[in-house]
Amino acid sequence: MKIYAISGLGADERVFKYLTLDHELVPVKWITPKHKEPIIAYSKRLIKKYGIDKDTNFGILGVSFGGLIATEISKLTKPKFTILISSIETRNELNGIIKLAGKLKFFELIPARLLNPPKCIAHIVFGAERKKLLNSILKDTDLPFAKWAIRELVNWENRSQLKNLIKIGGTNDKLLPPKGSNTILIDKGAHFMIVDRAKEISEIINGKIKALNPNE
Repeated sequence: MKIYAISGLGADERVFKYLTLDHELVPVKWITPKHKEPIIAYSKRLIKKYGIDKDTNFGILGVSFGGLIATEISKLTKPKFTILISSIETRNELNGIIKLAGKLKFFELIPARLLNPPKCIAHIVFGAERKKLLNSILKDTDLPFAKWAIRELVNWENRSQLKNLIKIGGTNDKLLPPKGSNTILIDKGAHFMIVDRAKEISEIINGKIKALNPNE
């Protein structure tokens, strides 16, 4: 079974390199968003590009902002399960500051070049132990894409809950603190735990997939 994996804002398939899953992981690479393209339209283009709607036996995995895309893709297709890591399932899980920023159009006023924070701040915010990898990802960040993604995050409207959801959050996540009783908590896990706690996360995912699909 394939698991289509979508990385976080500004990141790429490097964040999945430490996972050890029992199924084939297919990294979904970001495509350039059109001007002010809605997240649903963007998700539809990814579905078409990877032929996800033609697959009959697959799962979706999303990390951070990639979890929003994973959610939208899951609503438009029929995955066996959806995995969200360091992410959110609905708009209700966004904190008040992010919602307010969306209403005030705050991020529209920020030049894209300012969306890549100094490495020392990023290390704290992401809680990264593998700082070298994070630095490399930050260096390669597509800033116009980051600005589009942040706008879509703060204005995300989804309120639908997913079936067969595997949702994993870290108790020390400063960017998207875990919410909801359906979240599997990683003690002291930070936003970059997809890398730093990969072994623990892999074990959880493999166990949950096996429980949902015992014949796979």
